[in-house]
This record gives sequence, C-alpha cells and structure tokens, in this order.
Amino acid sequence: MSARIAVLPGDGIGPEVTAAAVRVLQEIAGRFGHHFEFHSHLIGGAAMRAGDAPLPASTRDACLSADAVLLGAVGDPAFDDRPAGTRPESGLLELRRAMKVFANLRPAKVHAALVHASPLRPDLAGAIDMLIVRELTGGLYFGEPRFEQADSASNTLTYARHEIERIARVAFEAGRRRRRRVLSVDKANVLETSRLWRRVVTDVAAGYPDVALEHMYVDSCAMRLVLDPGSLDVVVTENLFGDILSDEAGAICGSLGLLPSASLGEGPGLFEPVHGSAPSIAGQDRANPIGAIASAAMLLRDGLGLVQEAAAVDAAISSALAAGLRTADIGRDGTIGTVAMTDRIIAALQISDRRFQIY
Repeated sequence: MSARIAVLPGDGIGPEVTAAAVRVLQEIAGRFGHHFEFHSHLIGGAAMRAGDAPLPASTRDACLSADAVLLGAVGDPAFDDRPAGTRPESGLLELRRAMKVFANLRPAKVHAALVHASPLRPDLAGAIDMLIVRELTGGLYFGEPRFEQADSASNTLTYARHEIERIARVAFEAGRRRRRRVLSVDKANVLETSRLWRRVVTDVAAGYPDVALEHMYVDSCAMRLVLDPGSLDVVVTENLFGDILSDEAGAICGSLGLLPSASLGEGPGLFEPVHGSAPSIAGQDRANPIGAIASAAMLLRDGLGLVQEAAAVDAAISSALAAGLRTADIGRDGTIGTVAMTDRIIAALQISDRRFQIY
C-alpha cells in the first residue's frame, strides 16, 4: 500500500512524540512492504511563532488531501492571553471542522503490566476496557454566538438531531464489535440539549436491538469511572463531557501519556495522543511516546485498514511495558526517555513482526 500521511508535530512535546510515531510507521512500512510518504506542516503555536494563523491554509489543504493525519499536540502558554479564536487551540478546532471528523474514538484499557500504576485497586484497574465515543464538532466548543468581555462572557451549547444520530450510530456499531453495551452520557435533568440527546440516542438504539442501551448523567458517570470502570464498554457523549471523561479515563489507566485517539468522519482520519503539549518537559527527552505510537496503530487500523500491522504495533507496546520499561509519567520506576522507549518498542516490533509472519 502507498499512503500519504500529513504530520502535524505541533507544540511542546508534540514534535518529540510524533517523531517517535513516524519512526514506528517507517518500520512497519519497511517490514510489511508499504510505502508511506510523510509531509510535515505547522499548526497551533508553532504556526503562530512563524507568523501565520493557528491553522495555516497550507496545513488545512495538506490534511484534506492526505490519506491520514498524525498530530502531536497543540498548546503554547506564550499565547494564553489571546482571545478565543486566536489561540493555538483554535487551529485544532478549525482543523476538526474542516476535516469533518465528528467522531472521536478514545479507547482506554490498562496494560497487564501497569495495573499497579493506576490509582485504582488492581482488581478495578485490571477490568478497565472501554471505548469513549466523543462527538467532536458540535456543542459548546463550536456554538454561536459566543463572546468575552471584561466582566461577562457567554458560550452557546447547541446540537441538531442529525449530529446526535451520526455519533450514536458510530457508538452502536462499535458496541456490536465489542461487548454489546452502550452507555449514553448527558445532563438531561438540567439541559435541554441533553434531553434532545437522550431522545435521539434512544431512537437510534431501536435499530440496534442486539446492543443494550443505558443512560446516565455525566456526574454519575464520572463516579462510575472510578468505582466500577469494568462495567463500562462503549460510552457515547457530547463534546465537552467527552473531553473531561476521557481525561479521567486516562488518569485511571496510569497516565494520559499512554492513551491514543482517532477522529473519524467523512474523509481522512486525524490521529493524536490524548495528552496535551506539556511545555514544562518539552525538549527534555521525558515525554511518553506510547500515546502517539498507539495513535499510529489506530492510524494503521482505522485510517488505512491495515489490521495486522496495527496489531503488531499494539503487541510491541505491550511487550516493552511487560519488560518493565517505564517513562517518568508512569510511576516511580520511570527512568527511560522518549527516544529509548521508542527504540525498545521498535525492537519489540521486530520480534512481534516475525511472529505474525510465522503464523
């Protein structure tokens, strides 16, 4: 297979972790006989420092014409005083809308070697295996009108039926491939948009009689994530709630640095680790590359349809962790850096790849 991959290193630790992911993808291409072209482009604070907008037109066009997009992280504290719409993060929001990637898939599962890295009891941590399906292009982040003044500010939360229907279908299809349970999260006791959300998800569920549907308020779900995470299979929710709950899921899995995500829609997919730009450790070889490398595995599977290659990457990550390798974010024993962790995953990938070829 030949594929054109747009790489957006972004800000902070983004360039370090995307470099790690690209190395792994290059290794996969060589071992499985593929040809991947990588083209880097600016976004966020990196683009602003170069005198451009948070999402340069050239970056947007390159992403729309690519087969898949790999993103590092967006966020630069040097621009924190800018008004909404002109900060680095606005570039990512604009890109999501331009690419029409409305479904953000965030799997959360604890590696067997890391059950003791979770803040939860090992029996609870070991049972975590969920997929959070977050609506990505609606809600408070995109609603109009919005304004900020010296002493007041306003945001608009709005959803249309078709936006809820399409994300619900993604969740139920995922449920069919997993354990056939979907939990829809809202705040229907106080929000009109959530009452619409609940009605529409219930309507969509009628077309999936083989998948059990449960509704829950977001505050109750936040508690369930820490008290009984093993009971969750597919969780579908709106943009803001999904942003918060998926970060909580990362924390109970041991570190945000471990988790990947895929944003899918009508065109090429956008793949990025869940973590932020972490400017305090940028350039120090301390960032955990696993979230970005696991995102590369999702790029292979969900973006290019390369299932075996994605499985090889996932197996290599698990092998490296099982060998006791830890970056500083995972626990007290974390002494290995970004480059060394990537080296060991690639070494494990070579072993895993031979095993896949044999069987």
